[in-house]
Amino acid sequence: MSKFTSHMDAALTEARRAAQRGEVPVGAVVVGPQGEVLARAGNRTCADHDPSAHAEMLAIRAACALLGRERLTGCDLYVTLEPCAMCAGVISGARIRRLYFAASDPKSGGVDHGARVFTHPQCHHAPEVYSGLSEARSAALLREFFAKRRGPG
Repeated sequence: MSKFTSHMDAALTEARRAAQRGEVPVGAVVVGPQGEVLARAGNRTCADHDPSAHAEMLAIRAACALLGRERLTGCDLYVTLEPCAMCAGVISGARIRRLYFAASDPKSGGVDHGARVFTHPQCHHAPEVYSGLSEARSAALLREFFAKRRGPG
């Protein structure tokens, strides 16, 4: 049995880079079956003028392009925030093996909150889901980002 290695630090690095670009600080990393990082991304919805340019979507697209296939069977996804329903649908479609997310998103999440995409009978594939890895660091990054945007009191 191989030793578990978290790639959440890499996802947090992508989230910080997104924040530096003025994007909501969410980062994602796709890891292959051998533990190799296949793709990484941070949110780019503003920069790309694309509401689907969430970190998860971008990392999944890049990993699929790298591997030359539409399925990421055997791959894992690390993301700093609970995926929304749109991203959860793509995670299912890509056949991600395991989803690790840091902070929960009671307002817009689609995994443990809201739509709970993976519990629907229409969901063709549900990954193993693990939440809470580096939750405090991810939540602090999001709080800091939105506090700066709101300005002083």
